[in-house]
Amino acid sequence: MSPLHTALIETLGCHFVLSKSRLATLAALMLGFIQSRTVNLSHLAVHLGGSARPASKYRRLQRFFQFIRLDQDVAAWLVVTMLNLTRPKDLALDRTNWKFGARDINVLMLAIVTRRFRIPLLFVLLPHQGSSDMETRIALMRRYLALFPATSIRCLYADREFIGVEWMDFLNENNISFAIRVRTDMTLTLDDGRGWSLATLLRHRRARRTVFITTGRINGQTGSTSQPVFLAAKRLADGEWLLVATNRRDPARALTQYRKRWGIECLFGDAKTRGLNIEDTHMINPEKLASLLVILMLAMTWAYRCSTKAMGMKAISRKSHGRRAKSWFRIGFDTLRDWIINQPKNARDAWTQNAPRNQSLSTPQT
Repeated sequence: MSPLHTALIETLGCHFVLSKSRLATLAALMLGFIQSRTVNLSHLAVHLGGSARPASKYRRLQRFFQFIRLDQDVAAWLVVTMLNLTRPKDLALDRTNWKFGARDINVLMLAIVTRRFRIPLLFVLLPHQGSSDMETRIALMRRYLALFPATSIRCLYADREFIGVEWMDFLNENNISFAIRVRTDMTLTLDDGRGWSLATLLRHRRARRTVFITTGRINGQTGSTSQPVFLAAKRLADGEWLLVATNRRDPARALTQYRKRWGIECLFGDAKTRGLNIEDTHMINPEKLASLLVILMLAMTWAYRCSTKAMGMKAISRKSHGRRAKSWFRIGFDTLRDWIINQPKNARDAWTQNAPRNQSLSTPQT
C-alpha cells in the first residue's frame, strides 16, 4: 500500500467509523474518481490493489455501496475545516438532475460559493422529478443550522424556483440573510395595504440599469410574508427583468451580488462533464447515491486543497475576453492528477496539511 493510500486511510478513519478494508476501499474510490475522471464502478475497479480478478474488484465496490452509508454531516464538517471556511460565507441553493434510463436523478444541493471555491455541503435526493417543496428546503437548512450557526451565513442565494412565504419567513426567523430571484407575476402588498403585481409595478419604469421598487410583503397561496422584504430590479440585455427579493437593508448590493449564485451552476459543471462525470453512475438507489456524492465532496475538497497549495496567493490570469483562463477547481484537479502520478508526496501533503485528526461529529457507519 502506497504512503498516499495510507495517509488517506489514517485521516478518513478519524471521522468515518469503518473497518480497515472499507477505509482502503474508500481511499481507492477517491483516487479512482480523480485519476479516471468518472464515477463508473467498472472503471474504478482497476484502482483497487491486489491480484484479484477485475470482476471480483468490481463486486467489492458494489458491496461497499450496498452496505456503507457515509455521513453527510461529517463530510460537510470536513469540507469547512479543510478549506478553512469557518468565517461567514455565501451559500447557494439549487437543483441538478439527470436521467439513467427512465429513472430521474434529482438532487437538491446547498453549496458554498466563494471567490475561489464552489463546493457541495449538504444535499437531498428528491424522490421525484421537478422542483422541491418548502418543507424539504426548510429541513435542509435545519440540518445546516444543526452543524453551523446562522452567523456563518453571509447570504443565501437562490433562483426563482425557491420562493414561498413560509420559506422566506423561516429564513427571517433564523436571521439568515437571503437574496432570492422572484417572478414578475407575484404580488406584493405595500405598506398602505394595496396589493400590486410586480409586473404592474415594473411596467411604467424606465429601462434604467437599476430600479428600486419598494418594500412590502410578498403574497403567496397561504398569506403574506410576516416581515416586509426589499425588492430591487434590473433589466437584462434580453429585456427581461432580474427581480431580487432580500431581507438585507441594501437591496442594490443584494441585486449586484446575486451573480454569485452562478457559482453553483459552475459547481454542477465541475461535478459533471468538466470534472468527475457524476452522470456516469448507474446507481439509482438514493442511499447509494448519497454515499457516492459524499465521496465526490471529499475528492473536490482535495482538488481545492491542491489549487491552494499550487497557486498560493497568486491570481489566475485572465484571457482577452476578461474571464479567467481556468477555474480554481480545474487548476486543483489537473494539479492533483499530476501529483498523484509524479509527485505523490505533494498530493499527500495537500490532503493531510488541513485534515483534522481529532474525532469529529461522526456516527457509526453501517
